[in-house]
Amino acid sequence: MRKLVTIFFLTTIVLVTHAQDPHFSQFFASPLTLNPALTGKFNGAIRVAGNYRNQWPEINKAYTTSTASADFHILQNSIGYTDDWGVGLMAYNDNSANGAVNFNYASFSTAFHKGLDEDGYNQIGVGFQATYANMLINTTNLKFEDQLTSSGFTGVTNEIFSNPASLKSNYVDFNAGILYSGSSTDRNNYYLGVSMYHITSPKQTFTGANYILNPRTTIHGGGYFGVGLKNTFHVSALYSMQAGANETVLGGAMQINLNEEGTEKPTSLFVGSWLRLNDAIMPYIGLEFGDFRLGTTYDINTSSLKTASNSRGGIEISLIYAHRPNTDRNIHCPKF
Repeated sequence: MRKLVTIFFLTTIVLVTHAQDPHFSQFFASPLTLNPALTGKFNGAIRVAGNYRNQWPEINKAYTTSTASADFHILQNSIGYTDDWGVGLMAYNDNSANGAVNFNYASFSTAFHKGLDEDGYNQIGVGFQATYANMLINTTNLKFEDQLTSSGFTGVTNEIFSNPASLKSNYVDFNAGILYSGSSTDRNNYYLGVSMYHITSPKQTFTGANYILNPRTTIHGGGYFGVGLKNTFHVSALYSMQAGANETVLGGAMQINLNEEGTEKPTSLFVGSWLRLNDAIMPYIGLEFGDFRLGTTYDINTSSLKTASNSRGGIEISLIYAHRPNTDRNIHCPKF
């Protein structure tokens, strides 16, 4: 019994840790986890995005997070020419302790973007998102004292879990956001948004106890502007607050056009870096080709954790596909 209580105590620590949401260094490449109002806010017919993060890869699968999302426009022939209405779907997985703690999310989001001028250069959008969440403690991946042998945790435990259902939890969650974006020319864009996740503070019920998921509020913004005849500089930042914790990330990247001026879908190289204050520096390199954009970052710890992590944080990869058909309808939108 003492060992079982210890395991549940350690699991409770894991749950408290997860009261703060997982985050991406490339927050700008994961639109539906940043702000529901970003649903449908892109230049094209459909956008598909994927993100993968391996936190502290030196520790075997300590924390891995991945998402896959798709959003698109609807009713374009029924709303104003300068307006846009987007719908999106997202799947989200977060694993801890080599899969011992597993969170899975499925989300539906929608956002309406209203044009504020006759050309649609300025828009304000409001978005909503509903999420079904499921949590599972995989007991086969837990290790107990009586399994420890001279060869490692190779023995068979005597622990018996009489109520496996208590090791699962699910709930429904609601999120919302607002976004303003504007442009003065075809070569610049600026935006500012606010989002709130877990608006209703849903409860996670586990082994007879309730854990409140605290709301997360994020303020984010940025933009891009032309540099010379071919290149573009992008900047973005966010400030996020949840359960007494906060996070500030800011940085930018230069987009270097590798083709001749005037190419319809040029190949571009992105080079830059973001900074998570009091935590990590995140060098970024990306490549845009056709309708695809691939990005990679690697967190370099600068906090007191750098001793334990050997200054190594998490590797992160993003891939976005935004189909851009030839059309007169051009949406001025954030790129990061």
